[in-house]
Amino acid sequence: MTKKVPEFKSDKEAEDFLEHDLTDYIDLKNFSRVNFEFLPKDKKVNLRFPEPLLEAVKQKAKREGISYQKYIRRTVEESLATHR
Repeated sequence: MTKKVPEFKSDKEAEDFLEHDLTDYIDLKNFSRVNFEFLPKDKKVNLRFPEPLLEAVKQKAKREGISYQKYIRRTVEESLATHR
């Protein structure tokens, strides 16, 4: 069970709290996967999709909280990574 983070009366108290080991205050169930994109996006690609396919992609991306362009790029990257 994780400890509850105390309420602080000042910024100084909060800063001091963050200087200690916070392991007992972390609940891993609250974490989500994060992907960082480091390479610049300097090339454009023009694709034509059937409207139903594009709408499905947009809906899936929206459910995942990302843009549909990012969803398409990530899907291509994952596809290439699994077939090497």
